[in-house]
Amino acid sequence: MSTTTSAPQSTLVWSDWRSQIQHRITTLEGLRQWVNLTPEEEAAVAACADRYQLSITPYYASLMDRDDPNCPVRLQSMPALQELVVFPNSDNDPVGDTIYRKTNRVVHKYPDRVIILVTDLCPVYCRHCTRKYHTSDTEGTYFGDAASAGWDADFAYIESHPEIRDVLLTGGDPLYLSDTRLERIISRLRQIPHVEIVRIGSRCPVFLPQRITPELCAMLEKYHPIWLNTHFNHPKEITPEAAAACDRLLRHGIPVQNQTVLLKGINDSVETMRALLTGLLKIRVRPYYLYHCDNVVGVSHFMTTIEKGQEIMRGLIGFMTGFAVPQYVLTTPLGKIPLWEPQYSPEDGGSVVNYRGERMSLKDFLPPSTIEGNQP
Repeated sequence: MSTTTSAPQSTLVWSDWRSQIQHRITTLEGLRQWVNLTPEEEAAVAACADRYQLSITPYYASLMDRDDPNCPVRLQSMPALQELVVFPNSDNDPVGDTIYRKTNRVVHKYPDRVIILVTDLCPVYCRHCTRKYHTSDTEGTYFGDAASAGWDADFAYIESHPEIRDVLLTGGDPLYLSDTRLERIISRLRQIPHVEIVRIGSRCPVFLPQRITPELCAMLEKYHPIWLNTHFNHPKEITPEAAAACDRLLRHGIPVQNQTVLLKGINDSVETMRALLTGLLKIRVRPYYLYHCDNVVGVSHFMTTIEKGQEIMRGLIGFMTGFAVPQYVLTTPLGKIPLWEPQYSPEDGGSVVNYRGERMSLKDFLPPSTIEGNQP
C-alpha cells in the first residue's frame, strides 16, 4: 500500500519500514496533514520544539483521530504544554538507570540480569517515555560523547559476570537498528555461555509493525530463546497490522509480552484496561506489567494516583482470566515494587478477600500450623 495524500507524502511506501522512518512527522506542518490541531496543540509544538523532539511514523499518525484532541494516540505522541511543567520530586532518571550503569550501555540493577541501551533513537518518541532524557530530550542522552563508542567493554562486563543469565536489549528502540547490526549484537551475546535468555524491548509492533519483517523474524529465530516485550497502551493500537506483526513473531517461536503504562486520560479506567487486555489475548500477546507512570521530568502530567491503579486492579482480578491480569508495579531505584494491595491478612487466624470483596477466615480451611499467627 502506498499513500499519496499530499505532496510531501507522495514517495512513502506504506509497507516499507525504512520508508515509514524516512517520512516521520517531525514538524507542525507535518502534523497538520494528519490532524486538525487545536490552538493549544499548536502552542505546545512550538513551545516544546527546543526541548523535546517530535517524531511520529505515518502508520501511527494514521491511528490518530483527526478532530479529537483527547485521542489516546494523539496524547501519547504529540507535544503538550504540561511537558514543560516541573512536578515535585520529578527526575530525569527516577528509576535509577544511571545509578546502576556499569559501562556505556550496560545497566546491572538485578542480580541475574542486565539491560543494554542499544540506541537512543526511536521511530516514535512517546511523550511518556521513562528515558525521555535519553531519547527525545534535545540536550540529553546517557551516552554523551560515547554514542559511537565500541562495544568491547559492554560485552566484556557481561562475560566477566557469570551470574548474568538474562540480557534485555532496550534503548531507545533496538529494532530501529538494521537486521545486520542487531544480529551482530545478539550473535555476540550468544557466544557468552552463561547468557541463557535474550530479550528485546520494542514498541515497533505498535507504531511500526512494518518493521517486523519475515527476514527479521527468521534472523531472531536462529538465536533462541528470544523473547520480545512490547508496549500497547490502548485498544485503539491493536490493529490488524499490529496483530499480523505479533503473529509473525509468534510463528517464529518468539513469545510476545506486553508492558502497559498507566496513563492519565488515556487508559485510566477499568473499561479501557479490560478492553486492552482482552484485545491483547485475542492476538496472543500476554499482559506482563502494568507500570505506574514514572515521575520523569516532562512526563509527570500523565501520572494517576496509586489508588486509581489499585481501583483498576480490583476491576480486573476475578473478572478476567488470570493470565490476562498484569502485575501492577512502580519502578524505583530499589527495583520494581508491587503496588497491588495484599489479599491476605494474618490477623485473627488469617483471612482472604476475593474479587467481589467477600472475606473468609482460613482458620477452619487450612491446617492451623500453616497459618501465620497460629504458630506455637
